[in-house]
Amino acid sequence: MRAMVEQCLSILNRVAGRLQSPFLLLVRLYWGWQFAQTGWGKVNNIEKVTNFFTTLGIPFPGVNAHFVAGLELAGGIMLILGLAARPVGLLLTVNMLVAYITADWEAFASFISDPDKFMGATPFPFLWASLMSLIFGAGKLSIDHWITSRNVTKVEAPAGTAVPAV
Repeated sequence: MRAMVEQCLSILNRVAGRLQSPFLLLVRLYWGWQFAQTGWGKVNNIEKVTNFFTTLGIPFPGVNAHFVAGLELAGGIMLILGLAARPVGLLLTVNMLVAYITADWEAFASFISDPDKFMGATPFPFLWASLMSLIFGAGKLSIDHWITSRNVTKVEAPAGTAVPAV
């Protein structure tokens, strides 16, 4: 019975492992597009964004409006491509945390007391996607993977020496 359970778990792990990169690709494509769209909307309505940031008391609202618009637009495109997914994920995570804290403090503060309110807030899915990119990276179907796989240096052992298996 134990051997059968171990075999089933082994099969499940292999199948789930093969689905990881396609899943991360779908997350990146969908949420990259969402971030790019919100960034594009901010770029085209920068005065409204600046005014909104002013009402929230964000310092240097004009500078921050341009920064956030550019971050969301460029970051979304970079997520789609799988380029610098972890650094972009970090920046977008901080961006979404600031959005929670400044624009939806009540939902942010209800993280423990009312999780439905926290998860129902507008920044939540964007924060979740940013965290996924930060924590899991872009996966194998990405420019990040292509770059890192090309930069792997192959070390050749001197003649007559054994190379340990990794």
